[in-house]
Amino acid sequence: QVQLVESGGGLVQAGGSLRLSCAASGRTFDSYYMGWFRQAPGKEREFVSAMQWSGGSLYYADSVKGRFTISRDNAKNTVYLQMNSLKPEDTAVYYCAADLRPSRLRVGTDYQYWGQGTQVTVSS
Repeated sequence: QVQLVESGGGLVQAGGSLRLSCAASGRTFDSYYMGWFRQAPGKEREFVSAMQWSGGSLYYADSVKGRFTISRDNAKNTVYLQMNSLKPEDTAVYYCAADLRPSRLRVGTDYQYWGQGTQVTVSS
């Protein structure tokens, strides 16, 4: 049974940093694509970042490029999202997602597995 568990969210002032973690379990994720999505109140879920677990290209939404970094730790079976220079508009629930072969990397409905989400609140 695949399980994705996010952690690391919290309240931070604008300009601050947070690192989100997504602990993955239940199978070998070597070939999986891992994505981060977010959903702010009253808004649709949006793509933040993605990568293939085995390495290769990293993908970012334009709104976070240069501020956020996705990475993974194979030994810990964990994917991270380092978020720097946070802005109030980054406030959202952040979700980790996984899929073996998402048709569209930036589309949430193409991911099969999801975590429960972690709240990130950035104050101005």
